[in-house]
Amino acid sequence: MTSTGLGQFWKLPESAEDVFSLFTSADVRRARDNSLCNVETLLDALISRLIALRHLPAFPDQDLAPAKEALNCIRVITRLLPFLYEADRLESWEDKFFWQRRKSQSKDGLNNKPEELFDGSNLYDVEKKEEDPGAENVAYVKPLGEELIDTLIDLLFYVDFTLPHAERLKNKVTYAIWQKGVGCVTPMQASKEIESNRTEILRLLLTLSSKSLYMPAHVVPVVGVKALTYITTCPDKQIVLSLLCSQLNTTLQYNSSTWRVPYDHVVSNNVRQVFVSYCLQFLLILILYPIPDNDRDPPPKNYFRHFLGRLHRPQDFDFLVEGMLRILNQPLQATSSYLPGSQRSLQWAPEVLMLFWEALQCNKRFRSSVIDSEKGNEFAVLVLFYALEYKIDPAKQGVVRMCVFILQTLSTEPDFGRNLNKPFLTHEALPPSVKIPDFSGTYADFLIISIHALITTSKGKLDAIYPAFLATINNIAAYLQNLSAHSSSKLIQLFASMSAPSFLLANETNYSLLQSLLESINAIIEHQYPSNRVFIRTLLKARKHFESLRSFTLESGREEIERLNKLRKESAEGANNTTSPTRSVRSGSFDTMRSPQNVRTPSLSNVPEEGGTFTIGDDEDSEEDDDREPMVTPSHSSPSNQNSHTPSRSSSMDEPLPTQLRGMSEKARGKMPATQTAFSRHSSSTSLNNHAAAIMSPTVGFNPSPLWIESWLPTLPLHTVITFLASSSNISSGIPPKTLPSAIDPSPPRVHLFSWTAMSLGWYGSLLWGFIFASEMMVQKGTVGVWNGTNIRLFKVEQAAASGPSLMKPMGAVDAVGSNLVQRIGRMSVRAETAPARGSVRDV
Repeated sequence: MTSTGLGQFWKLPESAEDVFSLFTSADVRRARDNSLCNVETLLDALISRLIALRHLPAFPDQDLAPAKEALNCIRVITRLLPFLYEADRLESWEDKFFWQRRKSQSKDGLNNKPEELFDGSNLYDVEKKEEDPGAENVAYVKPLGEELIDTLIDLLFYVDFTLPHAERLKNKVTYAIWQKGVGCVTPMQASKEIESNRTEILRLLLTLSSKSLYMPAHVVPVVGVKALTYITTCPDKQIVLSLLCSQLNTTLQYNSSTWRVPYDHVVSNNVRQVFVSYCLQFLLILILYPIPDNDRDPPPKNYFRHFLGRLHRPQDFDFLVEGMLRILNQPLQATSSYLPGSQRSLQWAPEVLMLFWEALQCNKRFRSSVIDSEKGNEFAVLVLFYALEYKIDPAKQGVVRMCVFILQTLSTEPDFGRNLNKPFLTHEALPPSVKIPDFSGTYADFLIISIHALITTSKGKLDAIYPAFLATINNIAAYLQNLSAHSSSKLIQLFASMSAPSFLLANETNYSLLQSLLESINAIIEHQYPSNRVFIRTLLKARKHFESLRSFTLESGREEIERLNKLRKESAEGANNTTSPTRSVRSGSFDTMRSPQNVRTPSLSNVPEEGGTFTIGDDEDSEEDDDREPMVTPSHSSPSNQNSHTPSRSSSMDEPLPTQLRGMSEKARGKMPATQTAFSRHSSSTSLNNHAAAIMSPTVGFNPSPLWIESWLPTLPLHTVITFLASSSNISSGIPPKTLPSAIDPSPPRVHLFSWTAMSLGWYGSLLWGFIFASEMMVQKGTVGVWNGTNIRLFKVEQAAASGPSLMKPMGAVDAVGSNLVQRIGRMSVRAETAPARGSVRDV
């Protein structure tokens, strides 16, 4: 390629859409496979031109150093990179081209050392070649990938390009925070052109970071991404804080609720939303990234995560909380508008949930601030809303799992459990999908009832996180007061389902769930007995169930399963001979009314045991026990057959989630190594905690034996409940004793944490990249489908069926766009043989 021909790539295109339409995926792959040297020459020219423009004093002068040339360099690099990343055979070429130090031949290169930017280092990292002192001076300069990243970050803070015009500045690169908020109290006015330029740069930074899309999830935390490692280990505090605060403030300052014409989003796309979403996505990529330690001591530090964890000013926490709540509440407001669909619902609520979770994990002061200000209850309700909203959507199961872990993170703070005892006065303002009929209770009641609904109406899709559900209840149990009859019955119903023979004998680890729930019941009895009279009465009515569990045997369990199978068979035969149902669903059932579409056909794996010694209730039971929803046994759950148009996984068990740790006392937590903090990211993938208690996939050919039952049945924490039942003199009347029996010795409250592993970090990263991929997949104004048509390996992508014309997608303009491109760009090509450029927009 000649220099004149290369110049066309940064001079002719007018927009990102032009570039992505010019270079079809077939063209780029053909050039990559047949003429890699041409692609290498083009990339080198584009990066070199971009670096040169950044250092020109006249940039971005329209005549001397136009901004258009820099933007076109960025656009073409963005288009090419995904197709280079997807080819595994180019990995060594990529390492050499982007990440190997380069030689710079210069006789006086050693005398003209650049200005030092960091202590002990400089921009070009010049070193003298020692092997041949007599030879011409050889200077080693930074790898091309590092220079590209440095240039892009500088361009994000470049006056007249991505920052407003300012007089009398010595350096046009000024690390000024874009928006007021954290670290900045002065608002900065930015034009649409400035925000558009920032969007283009952020898109390329996202693309540079997207190497993990083309690796299996379990490999990413171990191997890492060189571009992200370089960015996150940057020791320059000013650069890190400027980029961190700019993206954080831009995201949380955005307010989509400002007045605008109804349905305006139908006829025009809000380009600023794309800019804000890029800010949030790249911020999360930087914060979440686990730097591979490669046995280095000390392990490398992610400075973006480090400084997020160092925030401490109350006004900064208030800003974070207010911004997050505004964004998370927006979908609720959009669905309750008087004009349905008149407001565009923000699509990045899951990303904001992820940002909230990260802030909780890495900044203990923020976690305490949220809970102390009583905002924890509001966040808990919003988290439950998203979990309930997405519970049966196959493409959203990762979001639901994340929501449950957020609840568990909040529940580790004792004050969170105490604050849940406050009355939930704004319940009526909730959307119908999560509102509980005739609800009158506390936040704790709402939390317990919602967790029961998630377990019993999710059709087994959430079996992998049953331990996290129960850990959340366990963490708050010691602080719960005045539980209502509704929430009390739900807890006992969960106990009935988890102590049923069909559940215990279906999987070799299911008993651990029963153990966790028993610990929660014990904590309520031991620590809040006088304040939970309703719960105690409900417990007394189920006394036979607890007593029968103590004498549970393999033989009695199998007999009970066979008896119920026979009853179901007879019931089914009777139903075929009559038109009237054998059993009606109560109109007051919360789970049925909240999710009427989730009523399931009874089967062996999901019908609770009734009518025998393993039944919760008898004639003394309250009516609320009759609306019990069956719980799906994990070993019998099956993947959904529904189609998804977004990144998804075929089974919940495919995702290695954070490992549950058995309850730890406060004293034990204080003895943890200083380097092993709560929610630590440096957990080993090979040495999991010995007390892990996670639901595992069913063992093929698992056959329960009496010896196996004896290994866990004596360890069940039944002592508190059985002692209480035996000590109650008025138990037959259902009236609980006024005081806790003296034979019960309360044990200290325990905290159930989870541990990150390399495998679970891979799942977490794939969840984030799934959000990013899905938001970029739909090509419209502002998005170009960066990764469309490439071979994604991080997760499975199921393409949506093509839709017809609509207001959002008018047809008929494709040919006009193609003709215009051909006329303006002519014969540009990166292929070995020169050929007319294709100007059609390829359907994605």
